Formats: sequence, C-alpha cells, structure tokens
Amino acid sequence: MDQPTNTLWENVTADAELLTLPAVYMRLRAVLDDPDYAVSDIEEVIGSDPAIATRLLRQANSPYFGFASKIETISRAVGLLGSQQVHDLVLATSVTQTFADIPIDVMDLHAFWTRSVYCAAAARLLAANCNVLDSERLFVAGLLRDIGHLVMYQSIPEESTEALLYSQVESRMLHEVERDVIGFDYAQLGGALLKQWGLPEGLCESVRRHISPGQSTDHALETSIVHLAGVLSDVGQTGEEVTEYCESHVDPFAWATTGLTPAQCVAIQAEVESQLDDVMFLIFPGSKTAHAGSRLAIGL
Repeated sequence: MDQPTNTLWENVTADAELLTLPAVYMRLRAVLDDPDYAVSDIEEVIGSDPAIATRLLRQANSPYFGFASKIETISRAVGLLGSQQVHDLVLATSVTQTFADIPIDVMDLHAFWTRSVYCAAAARLLAANCNVLDSERLFVAGLLRDIGHLVMYQSIPEESTEALLYSQVESRMLHEVERDVIGFDYAQLGGALLKQWGLPEGLCESVRRHISPGQSTDHALETSIVHLAGVLSDVGQTGEEVTEYCESHVDPFAWATTGLTPAQCVAIQAEVESQLDDVMFLIFPGSKTAHAGSRLAIGL
C-alpha cells in the first residue's frame, strides 16, 4: 500500500507540502551536490547562519566526538567531521526546527526527539557492526524513522490519538491500527515527506519500509538496520529484557540481512544507553534526555 488514495491522505500530504527545510540546509545541499565544491564553500554557507554555525561548533566540541583540542572555526570543524557528517548534523538540526512549533498538548516534542535520537544512535552502531561504509549516514535514517508521526499529529491529531489509544487497548502494533483507522501509517507518510524534500532514495526507503524491511528493494540492508534500531528504541521504553523483546519483534528478514544476533543487540543497546545524553547534545545542546515514563509511547 504505497499510495493511499483516501481523503485523509490527500489532506495530510497537502499539509506536508507546506513544510520546508530551512534555507541554510538547502544551500548546503546545493554546495555538496557540486562535485567541485571546496571546504570554503561549506564554511561560507554555515557561516551565513549564526545559529547553525554556533550549534555546529558546539556539536564538534561535544564529548560524543571526543576531539583532543578545542575546535574554534567552522573550517576546522568541517575538516575534522567531514562533509557528510556536517550535512547530517545540519539536516538533523533543520528537521527539528521545521517541527518546533507543535503544541505540547498535541505531542511532547522533547520526548519524541529523545526516542528518535535513541533510534539514531542505535542505527549508527548497528551499521558499524554490519561494516557499512560511512555508517554515520544511518544516524539520520534512524533519527527520521518516526517523522511521519510529527506530520500526522500536526495535521490530524484526533485521528492519530485515536489510533494510538486503540493500539494500546488492543495490544496491537500502531502502524497496523493506523492503517485500519486512518487508511495509512506513519512510515508511508514519513517516506513521502522525505521524498518531497528531495532526500536520497536510500533514506526515503529505509523510513518508508522499516516496518516491513523484507519489502525493501534496493536498500534492504539500510532498511533492516533502521528496523532493528527502531526495535531497540522501543524496548528502551518498556524496560523489558532486550534479547526476548528482539526475538519476538524483529523481522526475520532483518536478522538474515544484517547477520546480527540478539546478543549483539544487547551490547549495542547498552552502548546506546551510555552515550544517549552526549548524542542528545548533538541535536539539542544543553538538553537532557526525557524520562522513560514520558510520552515516548508513540511508535509502539
């Protein structure tokens, strides 16, 4: 069910078309798309937005990267982090800015992003364990796994809340209930939004297909990694035993595709827990992670 045709889908996707990423990100992507770009071109774009420049320097100096000396210039930050890492950090920051105005009574954004950052950190570590080249790019895929819910709770909050309540009462997977109640699920919507933004197809597919990674075509490994990362972010909320939860919730296709085991996921989950505050600082400098009992249930 890739292209729902009901009225709610048309309304929600129409609202999504109004969502745009900040201009600084679009300019950065244009620079990186030019095969002849120079570091000075990236520095110029980042420097044109003082807020983004300040945040990038804070991110480069965070414990997460652990550079020995203080990084004081954009050019040094780009040189140490690399253009792909800078792109991903600016993209992550840009996406959070795009959805910054959702009212707290509709969705607890801090709790949502804590859960998403958990998924992002897990995806990065899982990718490294799968020997994925440039595994850092899976960070963004994990971060944006649930982005469809931001659009749904902004555009159709009543229907989205109804689906969430039904899934909890009936102990059913939320995406299944969303398809019954709304006619589509958050993953389909998230994939459509990323495609609208012109993001790489691998990123779009890993978000769109992470619920059923076996349906992935050209990006099965990335999609399976995001699927596994999502399961780990879910179990992080439940307090359940990681091995048993993974064995019952991970799609067999993801195990076969990644070659990972539940035991490896236990170790990765522990590593994510140990670095979550540092990773949150990358996206929300000065932030603290949300308590597990807060409104992190969206997606379960």
